[in-house]
Amino acid sequence: MRHISRVTKPVVVAALGLAGALGATAPASAQSAPAAAYNCTPGYFCMYSGWKGGGHRCQYRDNTPNTADACSFIRAGEPVRSVWNGTGKTATYYTNTNYHHRVGSTKPGHGGNLQGDYQIRSIKF
Repeated sequence: MRHISRVTKPVVVAALGLAGALGATAPASAQSAPAAAYNCTPGYFCMYSGWKGGGHRCQYRDNTPNTADACSFIRAGEPVRSVWNGTGKTATYYTNTNYHHRVGSTKPGHGGNLQGDYQIRSIKF
């Protein structure tokens, strides 16, 4: 069973959905591997243009003040609909560049659908 963390309303690759990031209940040893639907390189935070890790994917390893620099679906104005955090740190994301307007966060080894009507424009780990 997955747990939904609520995201306060205020944000290539795959999918997003509900108001929050899902937290897997897998044991710690399995938390670094994404759920089958989420194709994300270990050690990276992945954002998807579709629900459940579908659509286009963009992935990030470091703090990123402007996600659109390396993500074509963000540059095209598409929202982020799902995420997966394969890093060893909590990922905090923002609807504006340069870490402004925090919209949510996802713990390491977790992910899921987001609200799906906004973009993630910057990320901090």
